[in-house]
Amino acid sequence: MSSPVKPRPVGHHHGDLRNALLRAALALVGERGPHGFTLAEASRRAGVSVAAPYKHFADRETLLAELAIRGYRGQRDRFAAAVSGSADPCEQLASFAAAYVRFAAEEPALFDITFSAGLDKSRFAELSAAGDEVSELLLPIVRRLAPAGDTDTDTDGDAALDLLLRVAASAHGLAVFLRQGLFGIGRGALADTEEKAARTARAIVRARGV
Repeated sequence: MSSPVKPRPVGHHHGDLRNALLRAALALVGERGPHGFTLAEASRRAGVSVAAPYKHFADRETLLAELAIRGYRGQRDRFAAAVSGSADPCEQLASFAAAYVRFAAEEPALFDITFSAGLDKSRFAELSAAGDEVSELLLPIVRRLAPAGDTDTDTDGDAALDLLLRVAASAHGLAVFLRQGLFGIGRGALADTEEKAARTARAIVRARGV
């Protein structure tokens, strides 16, 4: 798993205040969760005055939104690499599920910000767009398994979205269980959980009769 971001010495943000604050906030999220710190605490952790963040961030949610954008883009890059290893859509979803678990384990603070910060996407257009990029990567895969109109009740790709949500929800649950230590600790537990996620994704696809 990723090591916690270490606090930077007071006053040593090398002129890059924005990134110093983002690093400080990410470290605080890793310690306390996305709701467990203030902008003033991030300022002190970064070694700057409590007024300094307002040069870049309107409030705490704006800072968290920028980190969430990074989280979504990091996920997209990982998922794109994972699904590129096969042309079989079932195996692509299995690889996506495994990559989902690994992201949660290796980037716990970004994972928590992305899914637990409660950010209003209607307020942050770039955040909404970053989330859409993940869906746009995966929906063409699930549409090969659940094409629009392949059931009497499907409308406008509902079957494909439902399949994606089922696979993602199962991977999310397994990732949370891993984070909680229910599957043990260490790289062995991570590898086992990745395989559980992949097997579950395959089972979900097979349950559709594909």
